[in-house]
Amino acid sequence: MAGPPTLPFTEDDDANRLLASDPLALLIGMLLDQQFPMERAFLSPYLLRERLGGLLDPAVIAATDEDDLVRLFQGPPALHRFPGSMAKRTRSLCEAIVEDYQGDPAAIWTGASDGRDLLDRLEALPGFGKAKARIFVGIVGKRLGAGPPGWEETAADWPSIADVDTFEKVFELREHKRAMKAAKKAKS
Repeated sequence: MAGPPTLPFTEDDDANRLLASDPLALLIGMLLDQQFPMERAFLSPYLLRERLGGLLDPAVIAATDEDDLVRLFQGPPALHRFPGSMAKRTRSLCEAIVEDYQGDPAAIWTGASDGRDLLDRLEALPGFGKAKARIFVGIVGKRLGAGPPGWEETAADWPSIADVDTFEKVFELREHKRAMKAAKKAKS
């Protein structure tokens, strides 16, 4: 018998289960996946949930005093290399989810009419630029199996966390990104 679904983006099985079962955790992990190791970015929603008393709720995070949220992000351990700015960005993300999706983060993709609509919805979120939004479309389609029609056309067409189906692939992806950066640097 198979266990509950997971997204193997961290070394922690509980964090991986949370990513697969809690849309807000997955969105926060993706938000934090910049200038920070991927596996730590995706572990941070699990740690944040513990610090918030066991519940990740966009309305609660949106209503949390900014200074209090920054302290939660500072840890130890810190939830990001830049805990202050990322706490504020997380709060802004949660405010947008409350305002635009009635507090239901999954509605971002379950309510999308097609891949273009999903991409537009993601790009409108604080902290989600075009590349991050395209990667997240891939996660929704490939990893969650919940992509709207046409998601394949708007998903990232380069190797990303959306292609990670085992934790070992996190390291392969990191090496691939390093090689791409080195090749780009050598070209210029």
